[in-house]
Amino acid sequence: MSRSRFRGRNTFVNGGQPGTEEAYEELRESRNRKRIKHFVTAEMRYPDEALRRRLAEVEYVWSHGDKYWKLAAHYYGDSRYWWIIAWYNLKPTDAHCRIGDRLKIPMPLNKILKYYGY
Repeated sequence: MSRSRFRGRNTFVNGGQPGTEEAYEELRESRNRKRIKHFVTAEMRYPDEALRRRLAEVEYVWSHGDKYWKLAAHYYGDSRYWWIIAWYNLKPTDAHCRIGDRLKIPMPLNKILKYYGY
């Protein structure tokens, strides 16, 4: 079973309070909501050298048609862990990867998840 990267994350509510910015007013109205609950942006620390030494790294060469979710499905058995590969390689989206880039897939998954508190 996949562990959610949103578990334990702080949230805030947009709308319904005096002085709230109205950037989401149209969205709230279209969804018939007075307020929208948002997750606070995660602040993830980069794996330290001690952890990197304990992990195995599978080297992967980025090629045409690759996507992080496809790599996560292949190496971890679950596409929802795409963000681990992105974060570990300091390339936040697929668009940051170029054909021929060498990526490192951290293994095993349970160690990296434990490091991030999942």
